Amino acid sequence: MTLSIQQTTALSVEEFLKLPDTKPASEYFNGKIYQKSMPQGEHSTLQSSLVTVINEIAKPQKIAYAFPELRCTFEGRSIVPDIAVFEWQRIPLLPNGRITNKFEIPPDWIIEILSPEQSPNRVIRKITFSIQNGAKLGWLLDSADESIMIFEPNKLPELKEQQDILPVLSVLENWQLTVADVFSWLSFV
Repeated sequence: MTLSIQQTTALSVEEFLKLPDTKPASEYFNGKIYQKSMPQGEHSTLQSSLVTVINEIAKPQKIAYAFPELRCTFEGRSIVPDIAVFEWQRIPLLPNGRITNKFEIPPDWIIEILSPEQSPNRVIRKITFSIQNGAKLGWLLDSADESIMIFEPNKLPELKEQQDILPVLSVLENWQLTVADVFSWLSFV
């Protein structure tokens, strides 16, 4: 469940970022602070499997990298997508080539996994905000009906099911994954 943390006065994103970290993470969106829900079995399985599969394909070629639970602060908001994928050349680096701790740009691909107690509209707002500010692709996974809603710039959202092939970043163009492939990771038999 995404909980709204009680606020007595409005905070700026800069003030929010000075607050102590919470577990699970809190996000700053539309002038309010929301605490993300604690991931459960299905959520954790899908998240870790997607991060692993994306990085197994993209990292050796240095074309993209998937980060779980990475804070991204941009356009006055601070979000923590379940998975934030960045094309390799957009990963923020220090002058010495080491990765920076602060990501102040939207991910190229934002992946959210809907938990039963989450507000779908709040999650959709986070994805569409990212798309409106430079993200190239968004996925919203719903394990309850084993579907994935796809968000892309200048297109209506599209629901993908079962054997539908999922769109991925263009740098991963030779990789194909179906909705059924994703949700098969939930079976341990």
